[in-house]
Amino acid sequence: MTQDDRTFLASLFDAAVRAADPETALRPHLPDPPKGRTVVIGAGKGAAQLAAAFERLWPAPLDGVVVTRHGYGCPTRTIRVMEAAHPVPDAAGMEAARALFAAVADLTPDDLVVALICGGGSALLPMPPGDMGLEDEAALNRALLASGAPISVMNAIRKQVSGIKGGRLAAACHPARLVSLVVSDVPGDDPAQVASGPTVPDAKGRAEARALVQSWRIDLPPRIADWLAGEEGTAPMPDDPVFAGQEVRVMASARISLEAAAAKAEAVGVPAVILSDAIEGEARDVARVHAAIAREVALRDRPFKRPVVILSGGETTVTLRDRGRGMGRGGRNSEFLLALALAGEGLPMTALAADTDGIDGSEDNAGAFADGGTAARLRAAGRDPAADLAGNDAYSAFEASGDLFVPGPTGTNVNDFRAILIR
Repeated sequence: MTQDDRTFLASLFDAAVRAADPETALRPHLPDPPKGRTVVIGAGKGAAQLAAAFERLWPAPLDGVVVTRHGYGCPTRTIRVMEAAHPVPDAAGMEAARALFAAVADLTPDDLVVALICGGGSALLPMPPGDMGLEDEAALNRALLASGAPISVMNAIRKQVSGIKGGRLAAACHPARLVSLVVSDVPGDDPAQVASGPTVPDAKGRAEARALVQSWRIDLPPRIADWLAGEEGTAPMPDDPVFAGQEVRVMASARISLEAAAAKAEAVGVPAVILSDAIEGEARDVARVHAAIAREVALRDRPFKRPVVILSGGETTVTLRDRGRGMGRGGRNSEFLLALALAGEGLPMTALAADTDGIDGSEDNAGAFADGGTAARLRAAGRDPAADLAGNDAYSAFEASGDLFVPGPTGTNVNDFRAILIR
């Protein structure tokens, strides 16, 4: 892996992130100002940056509140920025959820609510229903994260165990006009799935959520399972009259960002191909497929001729495995790369996989770099890459090899970014 190759791949990541820049994304989607008040609400890892950009663009007075992850805030003038925990919710998130409801209380048909929604909002907006508390919602999140289920499955279940998700916050905005401006981090760009759709109702109901729990064999805490077994507090359906006249616009997505990265590569003379912007599945399995494609290219110049950079996006998942060593450190992009390094050992490739929000899992890295010599370097550094993969400890592996990618919070979130360069 040469420094030039790393720099090239990092430049593609930067291009992907710039394509989802908050101000760039917002500008063509601003609604008309209302006769009455403008209230801004929002949630997600990039919500503070979206709020600051909206303030710069909006021509009239406004106020409101948004919630983002701890450490992801930025200065704003009149919109209050609150911070909460991710990926496991905390009390600050519950306070923020209540603040969002308070911000949209007592509005009129002359008022406008603008909802700025992006990835990460599911954990940032805990509001356990019934007599459940924060620990119940945290336990639900831990069970979902450990299950290996895709994000669409996790969100369908979360919506049925919440007082704010699944369109419930949108219902509270009535009778004001509501415009939801969404930065998609989900495969397929369904806005009802982003942040579990606090302002976008979903047609999937309680019965579908129960079926998903069974089909994915998710080990739910007993109190959560009991709640899902009943019908109390079901999420409102999209045809509810309370949602009449509301608008939803997807401003940025993985597709747009991957196309920007491909254009950047082509501009410097490296052909680029996009496999898909909606890849799901176990991170290590997706990595093996990518490694097989890279091997075919390297050895036989098919299905793409060298040189080429292979791009893909979407959201993989990681099933946590305990091999008697305790839980390892890392996220889905780091795990993808460690599996790629093992499956593609010896290939003339350099790869970068990173989360476009700047944080992969719960550590400080967005992802990492890997190449055909990574596994050998790890062994030379005293690591066992196969054991690290078995123990979900990709962060420790790449920390030892010096291959972590740490750009810091980006202010946006359009899901995973993967690039494999074959010279």
